[in-house]
Amino acid sequence: MKKLLLLPLLSLLFISCEGPMGPPGRDGQDGVNIIGKMFETTVSFNSGDEYKVFVDIPSQIEVYPSDIIVAYILVGDFEGKDIWEPLPQTLFFDDGTLLYGYNYTLADVSFFLDGTVNLDFLDSSFKQNIVFRVAVLPADQVQGLDLNNMDNVLNALNTKEIIKLN
Repeated sequence: MKKLLLLPLLSLLFISCEGPMGPPGRDGQDGVNIIGKMFETTVSFNSGDEYKVFVDIPSQIEVYPSDIIVAYILVGDFEGKDIWEPLPQTLFFDDGTLLYGYNYTLADVSFFLDGTVNLDFLDSSFKQNIVFRVAVLPADQVQGLDLNNMDNVLNALNTKEIIKLN
């Protein structure tokens, strides 16, 4: 048995490489660095569209099935700094509630109004020129990230660039 094991080991010694080095192999492809992106849009809601607005995701943002999409609404400003709240956002009135919500696909985001208030009689400041920001994030970037805080999301994106649609 020992002789059988010795034979392959000895043959490796005699078959060792000699001669000039061969040509180098081809370089591999660079890895893909997937980062999230953010875009901003201003929309107006009306009864003709059932208080729903569809916004196409900009072509420079590639959305993957594993991505997470979060949206924020501009609710005001304080000392020159915008105040953003995550969606869905619920407002309470004496006569009911108003909900700003959103849904998304890989191609678009729909924003909508819902609630128990009569949307037809709602003040136009709640329906016209509403500013939203949408973040498209790779799922592996959101672990442990507070998605309720848009500044945290912007820091995680490692960019201050926001694509403005209108």
